[in-house]
Amino acid sequence: MSCLNSWPILSFIPSSLATKVKKAFVFGGAGNEALLSLTNGDVYALGFNGNGCLGVGDGSSTLEPKIIEQLCQKDIVQLAYGMGPHVLAVTDSGELYSWGHGGYGQLGHTSEEKSKPVLVYMQKKVIQVACGSYHSIALTEDGEVYAWGSNNCGQLGLGISNNQATPKRVSLIPSKKIVSVSCGQSFTVMLTTDGELYSWGYNGNGQLGIENNTNQLQPVRVTGSLIGKFIEKIVCGMAHVLVLTDIGELYSWGANSYGQLGLGTTHNTSVPTLINTTTDDRWSDIAAHHYNHISAGVTISGKIYMWGHCHGLTILSPREVAVNNLDGVFSCFGMPQIMYKFIDIDHEENQTIKEAIAKSFNESETSDITFLVDGKEIHAHKSILKIRCHYFRNMLHSNWKESDKREIEVAQFSYNVYEAFIRYLYTDFVDLPPHDAIALLDLADAYCEIRLKKQCENMIKKGISIENAAMLLETSIKYSAKSLEDYCFRFALNHLTAVTQTEAFRNLDGETVKAFIIKAGLSGAFKR
Repeated sequence: MSCLNSWPILSFIPSSLATKVKKAFVFGGAGNEALLSLTNGDVYALGFNGNGCLGVGDGSSTLEPKIIEQLCQKDIVQLAYGMGPHVLAVTDSGELYSWGHGGYGQLGHTSEEKSKPVLVYMQKKVIQVACGSYHSIALTEDGEVYAWGSNNCGQLGLGISNNQATPKRVSLIPSKKIVSVSCGQSFTVMLTTDGELYSWGYNGNGQLGIENNTNQLQPVRVTGSLIGKFIEKIVCGMAHVLVLTDIGELYSWGANSYGQLGLGTTHNTSVPTLINTTTDDRWSDIAAHHYNHISAGVTISGKIYMWGHCHGLTILSPREVAVNNLDGVFSCFGMPQIMYKFIDIDHEENQTIKEAIAKSFNESETSDITFLVDGKEIHAHKSILKIRCHYFRNMLHSNWKESDKREIEVAQFSYNVYEAFIRYLYTDFVDLPPHDAIALLDLADAYCEIRLKKQCENMIKKGISIENAAMLLETSIKYSAKSLEDYCFRFALNHLTAVTQTEAFRNLDGETVKAFIIKAGLSGAFKR
């Protein structure tokens, strides 16, 4: 329940209902409205209900959760909140619902109903939505972007400044597939499959990143210092932007009166600028929300940083904070305390058995088998090993010589790697530096642990660089790690010249080089 308790409005949920909450979303001008998705598929809301934003069919505030009939059994996968205020909800099937304030057309429908979710007519499946103060953006599964609502600054990207009451497609010339969208207060940013960034709308603070302060009615590519960079993620604050590259670099631009750009000053900039850190740690994720002036990020080592407007303080550079995740930044330092995304609730009271098993890892008092690795001991329990791992089930159930032993020496793997593996069997969790994750991938492949292989692939991705991309590509092929192979190939393609000049590429065997060149050619790498 600690996750629920991080958000004051959620403390009003009756205990009988709180145990059934699967996902939650806190929003509102004071962080005093909430939407809850339950394990049985029902959807509830509680709080202030400004402009009918609870979606319960009336304008009355309530601290007693009320059901939202229109969303029950719809499996809501994403929510977005506009300052207007209005709310967008996307279902697992790709349906889009909206409710709340619609004075500028931001609901995307012409129905008189505003206090209940109304289905927005879209010809295609929606996979992502974003809200500015009074405008809405939707991304479809085929990579098209649609916009509607307030358009006084061109934030819809349609080439005109008239408001739009229904979704209109945003054209991009030349046409490109879009993979992500984000909104600031009165501007919009989108990301293409080839890592390019486009922005449009209000630009008074340089938030479009195009090195001027002129509003744009249509998408304009963000270039400058981002030329040659492959962008992986974009997020917008009220009037600033953060982007994360595929090599863990973090750039920012736009309004900076509270230090939200993390550049050590309070000067605005219209030029994408690299945020330097005091360590060599790379960034792995970022967060911001158009309702405040906070920026946040997490590094590959798991450290959480925030900067910007913090309870009256101005934090000019990334500062490490003692929270568990990026959601914690917004619950502790946000003004208001709103969620930047729809979050999953972890019910601690339902994890008694899970916690007990996790705590028994490496417990010498109750263990009945010990692994000796690099002269160190790892204590375990045969029953847990047999339940969790097919390899150990065979070893400890059969006529293997190890089946009756209480102590087994392991020579082919390092202590760090084997300890991480046994810990994983107890906790479902693994956390290793990328270079150790490669060795753990070898172990997971040898022990036929498919789920662990996938986790290793994700860890290895965080450590990819120009210097090791070719080596990681070869590793992924060796272990039939398809997701990692695709990721490494795409990375190498995005940095083709640099990667092919590395020692790791020169060390590739002929067949791998041949296959890479053919695949790169098919992907258009050598077009004249």
